[in-house]
Amino acid sequence: MYATDNDPENLLAQAIAFHGHYCPGLLIGYRAAVLGLRNLGVERATDEELVAIAETDACGVDAVQVVTGCTLGKGNLLLRDWGKQVFLFGRRSDGRMIRVALRHGAMAAEAEGALPEDERRRRVRERIEAMTDDELFDVRWVGVSLPEPARIFKSVRCSRCGEGVMEARVRLRDGEPVCLECYGPEYTRRLT
Repeated sequence: MYATDNDPENLLAQAIAFHGHYCPGLLIGYRAAVLGLRNLGVERATDEELVAIAETDACGVDAVQVVTGCTLGKGNLLLRDWGKQVFLFGRRSDGRMIRVALRHGAMAAEAEGALPEDERRRRVRERIEAMTDDELFDVRWVGVSLPEPARIFKSVRCSRCGEGVMEARVRLRDGEPVCLECYGPEYTRRLT
């Protein structure tokens, strides 16, 4: 269904379909991912050979998943939500990693008056489409340790809620295994 080739137009169309609409944030993630892979000299990952780190939880992350093949489920997409339009892309084979950061002000709306939101987004998107990679992004090679490949952990039953939880996420309370949700001081199973 998704990304069986590396044709940029096909990948953009798939990113739009995956995300649900075409917005400036999705375009930023798409362009960052294409640029990152091009600089690394690699194509879309089929397994865990690439790693992507997103410093935002916004729209662009959806495009990064489609373009790079890095996903949360495979463990090669990491989310570090620092509220920045910054994406890092790395090769496991040699540890090389590139950081692609949106230049401050690149998405700034021009003085467009009281335009409807969809028109404002369209204009911002068109401006982003017209920008060169150098105008849009600050790109640099970085020395960041790549995370280890995903591991499968044993499931342990939480002594408080009874649900299964990954062993690596279990904490002990009074000598009994508890999930992180139950371990937290503000935990309640009641929804009000």
